[in-house]
Amino acid sequence: MQIKDKVVVVTGGASGIGKSLCERFAEEGARAIVVADIDQQGAETVAENLAASTATMSTRVDVGNEAQVNELVNRTEKAFGQIDLFCSNAGIFTLGGENVATDEWQKIWDINVMAHVFAARAVLPAMLERGEGYLLNTSSAAGLLSQVGSAPYAVTKHAAIGFAEWLSIT
Repeated sequence: MQIKDKVVVVTGGASGIGKSLCERFAEEGARAIVVADIDQQGAETVAENLAASTATMSTRVDVGNEAQVNELVNRTEKAFGQIDLFCSNAGIFTLGGENVATDEWQKIWDINVMAHVFAARAVLPAMLERGEGYLLNTSSAAGLLSQVGSAPYAVTKHAAIGFAEWLSIT
């Protein structure tokens, strides 16, 4: 995909891989970059640093909350007209095995798996109607292999890859 003149959303954009994606998309000439993260100050800082080269918007979003993902998509479309690339990148890591508390399993499931489902539900209808657009779901080698010391991470990253493969095939 050519990024030049495209509108890109990056979740988990305040740091790490997400921040690097935002910086690279700016270098590639994106028309607009939306930096979304649960760390609002971090998202604002990344967006401010990119503002000299592209239009930006920063927003706080909990990707494990479908209503917040929908609001992110709605705000982006209102500001920039459409989303050409949605990078579902946010993720978390939890140490432990089967004895990790159920609420922690649910939290990592919501962020590492359901966030991809929520993004697809929110952006695919408009992309399919236009006949163009992309979803980029970040996972991990743990989704292909495993993660020593973290069953929740390994399981959710396997599920994220499974969902991405299903989307691609479908």
